[in-house]
Amino acid sequence: MSEESAVEDDGYYEGGARRAKKKRGVSGCLAVLVALAVLVVPSYFAVTKGVEWIKDQTSTSEDFPGPGKGKVTFEVKEGDAVAAIGRNLKAEGVVASVQSFLDAAAADPDSSGIQVGFYELKKEMPAEDALDVLLDPGNQVKSVVTVPEGLRVEDTITLLAENTEWGEAKWNAALKDVGALGLPDYAEGNAEGYLFPATNEISPKDMPQDILAKMVDRWRQAAEEAGLEEAAAELGKTPAELMVIASLVEAEGRGDDMPKIARVIYNRLDGPGDQGGTNGRLQIDASVNYGLDQELGVALTTEQLAQDTPYNTYTRVGLPPTPIEAPGDDAIAAAADPEEGGWYYYVTVDLATGETKFAETYDEFLAYKDEYTQYCTTSDAC
Repeated sequence: MSEESAVEDDGYYEGGARRAKKKRGVSGCLAVLVALAVLVVPSYFAVTKGVEWIKDQTSTSEDFPGPGKGKVTFEVKEGDAVAAIGRNLKAEGVVASVQSFLDAAAADPDSSGIQVGFYELKKEMPAEDALDVLLDPGNQVKSVVTVPEGLRVEDTITLLAENTEWGEAKWNAALKDVGALGLPDYAEGNAEGYLFPATNEISPKDMPQDILAKMVDRWRQAAEEAGLEEAAAELGKTPAELMVIASLVEAEGRGDDMPKIARVIYNRLDGPGDQGGTNGRLQIDASVNYGLDQELGVALTTEQLAQDTPYNTYTRVGLPPTPIEAPGDDAIAAAADPEEGGWYYYVTVDLATGETKFAETYDEFLAYKDEYTQYCTTSDAC
């Protein structure tokens, strides 16, 4: 056997070669491990840091000793759970940690009853104190302005200006932003009759355009509940005309009389013949007053009744062109669903109680008018 063969048979070369190869493999693995270590170690520290941050946000129970300082107007939004409220409180600097608020909430069975709204808190409050403030709806920061039924737009704007931080100029500017108001197309950009009378809660974030838009939204709700558009089609009117009728009913009636007054208006508009002697004229003083830009209830002179305006329902047949004031729920419902009857007249015979009598004929109307005259001779209300 040659020396070369002996080397091969010995396996020394091949074995050596194999051993050398294995050594290279180990070195390669070590290199990979070292490389991985370079990659993994920073990631490990990053993850660890993230976990520590999460712990800091949710797990630690660090709490402020109180009593707090300064002011923070804090909003609880729709859908906020206790944990979300806690995170937002920490972000605003009100509580020291989310966990301290969660602990306070867990100890109070009423904590799930926090209501949506704005609350005045302090920075660096004890979590339990912050929770106590949020649990009392009476602590909500808001203004409340009640707009009664029957106000014209200009009177509504004056009332809102008197009870908020914004002057009439700001409110009138908001009124001109028709797109933001959300009026129906048939209002033709005129808010008269569509600023719904109700109690309005004004939050710190609300601006005049927001408040007016909410009033229109509340009108839309009333209109939908009354089936305004469907009723208009059944009664042979447009939705805009029904809103005019609702405003007239609001001006002229009250309570259970409203559906009857609505029927009188429909009978005068649509009735046969001379329509009870009215010749299709509504003869509603409140509409005449609106056209003359006078306050509702001001007694009209013969000259004023003869002064022709688009709103003079003595000189003109049919409805005035727009609502004359803001109707409430009852007036809108009455316009959409008038009571059945053949009346063409109504007379309020007792101003103190509001007692109103309805007549089908002119003679019957004259009798009720005499009753009203008799009432006025013994009462200071006239």
